[in-house]
Amino acid sequence: MTSQPLKIGFIGLGIMGAPMCGHLIAAGHTVFVHSRGKLPAAITDSRATICTHSRGVAERADIVFLMLPDTPDVEQALFGETGVASGISRGKVVVDMSSISPIATKGFAQRLADIGCGYLDAPVSGGEVGAKNATLSIMVGGDEAVFERVKPLFELMGGNITLVGKAGDGQTAKVANQIIVALNIEAVAEALVFAAKAGADPAKVRQALMGGFAASRVLEVHGERMIKRTFEPGFRIGLHQKDLNLALSSARALGVSLPNTATAQELFNACAAAGGQGWDHSALVRSLEKLASFEIENSVS
Repeated sequence: MTSQPLKIGFIGLGIMGAPMCGHLIAAGHTVFVHSRGKLPAAITDSRATICTHSRGVAERADIVFLMLPDTPDVEQALFGETGVASGISRGKVVVDMSSISPIATKGFAQRLADIGCGYLDAPVSGGEVGAKNATLSIMVGGDEAVFERVKPLFELMGGNITLVGKAGDGQTAKVANQIIVALNIEAVAEALVFAAKAGADPAKVRQALMGGFAASRVLEVHGERMIKRTFEPGFRIGLHQKDLNLALSSARALGVSLPNTATAQELFNACAAAGGQGWDHSALVRSLEKLASFEIENSVS
């Protein structure tokens, strides 16, 4: 960790933000927090100072972290009437760990640079478990000198920390991550529905596949969820829809075709239409089961 305690701000204390912020507090830093929602007990019972708005956080902290749901939330927290920009001063740093638009991120970074502040986009992968265990993969875009300044704090929250490139490149890497994860979920779901409807035991099929080239973290974790029907969210379908929307809108702007990403999004959309925005994203399998008029659980003894 850093050699001495720092003044750190953290805005957004949800499922991911709360444990991430907790690691910074546990490391002995002076932390100022703000959240639109109810503060978790782990934060209110800690040494953190609670601020009534984002401006108050920015006035007190030298490095301000954000962990918010979507692009408009980040824009409001940064540039709203009581946002970070209204209280921050030259030389301070903003680190956005949300998963938002790469295009919007570049604009946010420039607006903060214009007032003399550093900006890193640093979205994460690893979900709630990774946040709690400080094993997140952190994909960073921004100036190398600013990255080196913040890196000891990243190391308190994650293990695989990569400076991908300039502002917005961290968000681009996260969008790429979400494309890969979505298509892996879709592939595992197709395979297990196929195997189960053909009469094979899907649990044993999964076990066999884990020993070959088809093995993956998605097959290991989400394949088991599909078979055991454990769809309590680790990462909600609604959030993955948001991330694939970012992928598809960015692809349109770039003139790139992402046909299988679009298909995965339609399967998520079908789940959401059935009331499943809050299901774990492994529940994408339910859309394929509906198309097949067959559920994997019907084949599990």
